[in-house]
Amino acid sequence: MKKKVIIIGGGIAGLSAAIALQKLGLEVNIYEEYPERKPAGAGIVLASNALKGLDHLGIYQQVKNHGRSIHGLTILTEKGKQLSKQTIPSPFEQVSIHRADLHLLLSSAIQPNTIYMGKKCVHFEQNETGVTVFFQDHSKATGDFLLATDGIHSVIRKNLLPSTQLRYAGYTCWRGIITQSNGNCIPEDTTETWGLKGRFGIVPLPNQQIYWYALINAPYQSVRHSAYQVKDLFEHFKDYHEPIPSILNGNANNKMIHNDIIDIPPLQRFAFHRVLLMGDAAHAITPNLGQGACQAIEDSVVLAHCLKNNPSVHEAFAEFEAKRLLRTETISRYSRLVGKIAQVNNPFLSLLRNTLVKRIPKSVNRKQFEYLYKVDFHSHLGNTTNSIAQKQGDGS
Repeated sequence: MKKKVIIIGGGIAGLSAAIALQKLGLEVNIYEEYPERKPAGAGIVLASNALKGLDHLGIYQQVKNHGRSIHGLTILTEKGKQLSKQTIPSPFEQVSIHRADLHLLLSSAIQPNTIYMGKKCVHFEQNETGVTVFFQDHSKATGDFLLATDGIHSVIRKNLLPSTQLRYAGYTCWRGIITQSNGNCIPEDTTETWGLKGRFGIVPLPNQQIYWYALINAPYQSVRHSAYQVKDLFEHFKDYHEPIPSILNGNANNKMIHNDIIDIPPLQRFAFHRVLLMGDAAHAITPNLGQGACQAIEDSVVLAHCLKNNPSVHEAFAEFEAKRLLRTETISRYSRLVGKIAQVNNPFLSLLRNTLVKRIPKSVNRKQFEYLYKVDFHSHLGNTTNSIAQKQGDGS
């Protein structure tokens, strides 16, 4: 008899997991709390590790066809002077894509009648034979095991680990997408500007679109910053180099998304008998390395291999933990550190930081890319005992 899998949350993590487990022949049902599918977010950059994962899921080429190849990141000062140019080393790659397009591609790859909308999980119970999930509409679902992919505010995680607190990174973020009729205004690759008033990122997308994001140091849940409109961001960044003011001017009639940047402290475990935390529910990461969705995709492929190679769910979950805990913790800590460095707003410390960033050897950047992007889904993925800093120091 087929094992039945319950997935709570229909975002990137949940959809990726469903694709991977359906390929194993498992019966999968996704329960999503929203009444209709409205993918959140603006643009997204998928790094080489995620693209390799998507290849395992069978949709790599579709993502490539709907996305745009990104060859590197240039870090600039607020006046437009180059601090660092990081080129993606061969054989690695990056692809930018509209988040809605990625959701559609993932959704199209799962079997019909897999997703149930308007199903908000409020509670679950488990025993030796299975798991039962109870929903707000008084319905319930039963299965052999449960995957919690319900994001950073996970109901499942709050039930299992009620003492886990969200951490505010110290800065808040706005994101948007605009269409540039003049293709010459669209950069070839990603740029990120670091200045005393905050950061501004520009990511080229297909179809003459630009995904932009702005990060400003602010109190947590600041009422003033929550009320910001595009004109307020323009006033804030108007002295930054072009095309930043022009992009904000061009966004006047478009929606933008605002969120405080939060993560969760690294957890000590992801597996709880027949329940497994995945994606942001397990290891929500600040966006500074662009690895949040990438790690969720990694999760799905690793879990499929663990389930395939172990006789029981418990052994598979234990192997998943062994492969994923240290890797996600290392990336989370490093991403948080990068954010602190990038958001420096003290003039002296900013000058010192800029001087040091200019002097970082290319070999160091390459080792960082290799740690993040080089994955082996068939063997030792995540079983590294070295942090990024250790890898740089020992020359491995």
